[in-house]
Amino acid sequence: MVLLWMLAGALTLPALAVQAAEPAPQGDRSIGEWLLRLHEAARQRSFVGTVVVTQSGGGSSAAKVWHVCDGRQQIEKIESLTGAPRTTIRRNEQVVTFLQDSRVVRNEQRQGLATFPGLLRSGNHTIADHYLLRSDGSERVAGHDAERFRIVPKDTLRYGYRIWSERTTGLMLRIETLDGDGKALEQVAFTELQINAPVRMEHLSREMTQTDGYRQERLAQTPTTAAEEGWHLRTPVAGFRPVSCYRRGSVPSGAAIVQWTFSDGLATVSLFMEPHDRQRHQTEGARVMGATGSWGQRTDDWWITAVGEVPLSTLQLFAKALVRRP
Repeated sequence: MVLLWMLAGALTLPALAVQAAEPAPQGDRSIGEWLLRLHEAARQRSFVGTVVVTQSGGGSSAAKVWHVCDGRQQIEKIESLTGAPRTTIRRNEQVVTFLQDSRVVRNEQRQGLATFPGLLRSGNHTIADHYLLRSDGSERVAGHDAERFRIVPKDTLRYGYRIWSERTTGLMLRIETLDGDGKALEQVAFTELQINAPVRMEHLSREMTQTDGYRQERLAQTPTTAAEEGWHLRTPVAGFRPVSCYRRGSVPSGAAIVQWTFSDGLATVSLFMEPHDRQRHQTEGARVMGATGSWGQRTDDWWITAVGEVPLSTLQLFAKALVRRP
């Protein structure tokens, strides 16, 4: 699960996945209450730390994170430590990304962001219908005492997770995305972390406006609905609800790309619909990077791309269920 968004770029569980963790003791928080605690800790706490993303194929990336919240708004700065220099600053839903090599700054609005160390993707209250919460011991992460839990899916439409939560605050320190055999596909973890750090909101706000010497780009996205754009799902995918739909930018032909996003409260799937282009859309099929997969296919005169942190079989269900209205 690439929860650190700026770095990214079956019917029964196998016995291993279920037996690897003991059920949470009676009287513990429900899965919804526990996830809300993680979400609120990530949103309200001030902290500074270094986050490393490691993928099963061997890829890795790292970033420095600053986060502060005053109760009304939150600001987060993420500075890449690997790859091309890149700094992203988010104030609530406003996102500014500085690309130092090209001297470009991108401005956009993003809704429903789930950033590490957050987890909840939407106001979906049916998470317990599709996942189980199980206690999995304790461990120290980045110098902090943490409680370890497993989130186990009840079907093969979604992945499971192993999560380390700071004992006192609930802040998520580390998360692994697990396949059906319990193998870690991806890990996102703090390697060093200062909780309740003296991060100054006005300083980060000022950095957002320091664009001298940069060429500004505004990434356009217009709210819409799938029905208005002529799309619908012939068959819903269990547990996933639509959370947003946008017309984003344009492709070389001048037509906008429509992005229709679904979530089960934890996992997210986005469907991208655009006119088919013979030059750009030549190969149908799958691509996988860590926990994130994509499935591309031609549907009549359209090209469909399904992207998400779910099994490829789930992406295929979405792509094959998507149809144009007559």
